Amino acid sequence: MLNLERLRVLDALARYGSVSGAAEALHVTTSAVSQQMSKLEREAGQQLLAKHGRGVRLTDAGRLLAEHSARILSQVELAQADLEAQRGQVVGELRLSAFPTAARGLFPAALSALRRAHPQLRVRSQELEPEAAVAGVMRGDLDLAVVLDWYNKPMPLPDGLAKASIMDDPADVAMPVGHPLAGRAEVGLEDFADDEWITWGEGEFCHEWLLFTLRAKGIEPQVGHRAAETHTQLGLVAAGLGVCVAPLLGRNPVPEGVVTVPVRQQVRRHVYVVWRTDADRRPSIRAAVDALQKAGADLGRLAGPA
Repeated sequence: MLNLERLRVLDALARYGSVSGAAEALHVTTSAVSQQMSKLEREAGQQLLAKHGRGVRLTDAGRLLAEHSARILSQVELAQADLEAQRGQVVGELRLSAFPTAARGLFPAALSALRRAHPQLRVRSQELEPEAAVAGVMRGDLDLAVVLDWYNKPMPLPDGLAKASIMDDPADVAMPVGHPLAGRAEVGLEDFADDEWITWGEGEFCHEWLLFTLRAKGIEPQVGHRAAETHTQLGLVAAGLGVCVAPLLGRNPVPEGVVTVPVRQQVRRHVYVVWRTDADRRPSIRAAVDALQKAGADLGRLAGPA
């Protein structure tokens, strides 16, 4: 009889291509992965791993069993979802994440509503950037993730994920009160070609979006400072160190000394939630999506019409 948890280890090895990658995904040590694989090889009666340079690779038998493992684990997820749906109760544990401004702007209202409506549901949340969150959902570390893309730069999603829209999040440009454009009713991103930008971390989706958007307008942006948190960026703006894109979600209160001006091209982020399609029937998933959409709708009314 093949052990389910060892099949999870094999599936992680196939997905991440290394013992260290599998160990990180499963939150265990590399020696634990190696021990589990040795036991699985004894159960299967065949060699599943072979040395490859300083690492390992799956043998033909390993790849074959890994394909079955992915289907088996998906069926287990479906069985758990069907059992939960058959009970019709929102119970158990739900693990979800959001990027920082969504965690600040959406989670307080959505998660408190979930707790009031479903006191037997244990919710565990954390902040994660979109790419890491999608990976967490795919490997089963998370049940749902609130992620984003931009009006002109969608984020590709892997197969096997369902999604639901939460809100469109309008973005302004934040600048010091003494900036020459601070009194405008609206601005264009190209108006700041000579300004230093305060942006997100190198390689983050929002940072790449800003570079992509400005370069499409023929502007090579001058990046002076990087900060993951919107309020850190706004603090740097208040100090006169540059300008930044400031989405509405999670930005209030805006610090003294900062003015936000709408962008005439209606710069917006699309905020949505993703989960595995094989967990679609879980009542807890549906309840969480509904709560997030209600919180998003309330914020959307504050943001005004698209």
